[in-house]
Amino acid sequence: MNLMRTATGEFELARFPADPRDQLRAWDAADEYLLRHLADIDGEPVDLSGTVVVLGDRWGALATALAAHHPVQITDSYLTQEATRANLARNGVALDAVRLLTTQDPPPGRIDVLLVRVPKGLALLEDQLRRLAPHVHPGTLVAGTGMVTEIHTSTLRLFERILGPTRTSLAAKKARLIFCTPTPGAAPADDPWPLSYPLPPDVGVVSGRTAINHAGVFCADRLDLGTRLLLRNLPPLAGRGHVVDLGCGNGVIGLAAALADPGNEVTFIDESHQALASARATVQANVDSEVKTNFLAADGMSGVPAGSVDLVLTNPPFHTHRARTDSTAWRMFNGSRAALRRGGELWVVANRHLGYHVKLRRLFGNCQVVADDPRFVVLRAVKR
Repeated sequence: MNLMRTATGEFELARFPADPRDQLRAWDAADEYLLRHLADIDGEPVDLSGTVVVLGDRWGALATALAAHHPVQITDSYLTQEATRANLARNGVALDAVRLLTTQDPPPGRIDVLLVRVPKGLALLEDQLRRLAPHVHPGTLVAGTGMVTEIHTSTLRLFERILGPTRTSLAAKKARLIFCTPTPGAAPADDPWPLSYPLPPDVGVVSGRTAINHAGVFCADRLDLGTRLLLRNLPPLAGRGHVVDLGCGNGVIGLAAALADPGNEVTFIDESHQALASARATVQANVDSEVKTNFLAADGMSGVPAGSVDLVLTNPPFHTHRARTDSTAWRMFNGSRAALRRGGELWVVANRHLGYHVKLRRLFGNCQVVADDPRFVVLRAVKR
């Protein structure tokens, strides 16, 4: 936990889930730069009396600092929403001071101030700016922020193409601001999202099926190589009972379990609301029978009862925003072990250099290499 100092006060902030060993802060210079700008434009603070929308807040730092103005936070991330709730409570702010929306929810009808924390990928930014463009007006103040490495010429062109004339600030502490003047009717009519593509012919039961991806979901226009290796080497899926596609993305791994046996119960879990929407669309496009499916926004297996799962299939991430870390995968592995019944199995595909077999042996007491190639490895661990 750290203290963020702004012109309007000091705020104790932490990422979610809070870990005292974690050295990563819940804000950065880009958040500070934007808050300084709002506090002082030509000697006066920005008028925040209208509807303020904060898009892409990482860990709730902007929403918490602006809570007195009752902003609307729009995020793709379950973890961001939980971090925002925790940081509001940590600073003695009522939870209803910030209205929390996902990227799949309808936005406010009118937006007077739009603050954008630039995401890692342009696809999600494009999708969300398109969704918000009809709700801004010529008087809307639009300001974006990000680290210099996150803001490119393509980022500025995207703002300009969808919202209106755009310029950028000088850099400060390796952060930069984006200023945009909304122009009615600037947004192009053609929206490419969601994308769909046929799965290749060599991936088992899902071969030739259709995958659907909303903006911001990993590998939006093709099947990634790690998932391809896992699909080629899945265990027999008939009669597996309760199967979890953990970190489901567009849901093609869980789709295999649903197609293999309509009697399976398949739970799709991701912290991304865009991913869950993709998984739901993928299942609807491919499954005709009454397969029991659940779609859960969660931090790994945190929402799954202990001892209730027979098989977990996962291709875990090894980064959080731009920070490389195995903390997410470690939580996923621990949560999987708790959720599995005795004799239940965890199947993991990952970059082989990450060495997850060491963690899995430590946690489960066993780990088998099922398949590998020069880049990826498929691992199996059994709960004894």
